[in-house]
Amino acid sequence: MASRLPAVFLTAWAAVAPAAELAGKALAGGRPLADMVVAAQALDAAGRVNDPPAPAAMALDQKSREFVPHVLAVRSGTPVYFPNSDAIKHHVYSFSAAKRFEIKLYSGVPREPVLFDRPGIVALGCNIHDWMLGYVYVSDADYLTVTDAEGRWTLDLPDGRYRLSFWHPDALEQAAEQIVSVPAAELTLTVELKTRFPTGKPPASLQNQGYGDGF
Repeated sequence: MASRLPAVFLTAWAAVAPAAELAGKALAGGRPLADMVVAAQALDAAGRVNDPPAPAAMALDQKSREFVPHVLAVRSGTPVYFPNSDAIKHHVYSFSAAKRFEIKLYSGVPREPVLFDRPGIVALGCNIHDWMLGYVYVSDADYLTVTDAEGRWTLDLPDGRYRLSFWHPDALEQAAEQIVSVPAAELTLTVELKTRFPTGKPPASLQNQGYGDGF
């Protein structure tokens, strides 16, 4: 199919408060865009996360032969479990420089999590079902979030200045960073991002490939 290059528009606003909720919505070709990472790095001492507690363990599931969520954003040092909620076995792996690992053919929940201890983008695959693709975005940013199915995101930020960065796995060119100040009576950002597919993910016709139900 021919690739489309829709624009992604991100609108954000912050309420006037000592700790403001910065919120936004990402759109691709007029449609909500899920799975876009929004990272906020504090530029002032008040907003920095100094000596944070050890990150709590998180989970990236496998359901209906897909990684769920498609994109998981975590701080460096976060342990992540990879439960398999399908009735078939999966074989999760990554060759990414930020984290190389392998969980061989299994069902249920592995006993040990995978520790993501280096910043970077970790692409995930299944050695049995080749179309399965997911991502762990590992960052040292002070605040992280990912847009939901409606393209929405929120961050609770203390007063101060922040550098916002954006990442989407389907982007042909990532959006430029933005500097914002919190609080602000009304803060509006427009971020343009080009993606290969309007929804940010391959269509179902490209995902229904691979091996049968023998695993």
